[in-house]
Amino acid sequence: MTKKYLFLTALLFCCFAVSVSAQEGKQTIDGLEFYPNPVSSGKIYITSKSLADKEVAIFDVLGKKVLQAVMNSKELNISTLSPGVYIIKIREGEATATRKLIVK
Repeated sequence: MTKKYLFLTALLFCCFAVSVSAQEGKQTIDGLEFYPNPVSSGKIYITSKSLADKEVAIFDVLGKKVLQAVMNSKELNISTLSPGVYIIKIREGEATATRKLIVK
């Protein structure tokens, strides 16, 4: 079990590092915040300085897209996600941000 957890953690770190380096030169989302993280309530809240719609995609540690939504409010229901570690990609206009999301 520990080896599997370490492997998944290393894989997640590699995916996150590649994603962050791929974003160099792109605009970031001004004032982006999402909370709570880790999540135990089945809902996350995503805010930024802009009121524009946000395109959200959530990926598991293997890179499979497990949830996709367009948000026009700050609340996103993620109750369908199993506990684990995910990558959340948020796009607002031409700006993109990628973060780690933990679901308990």
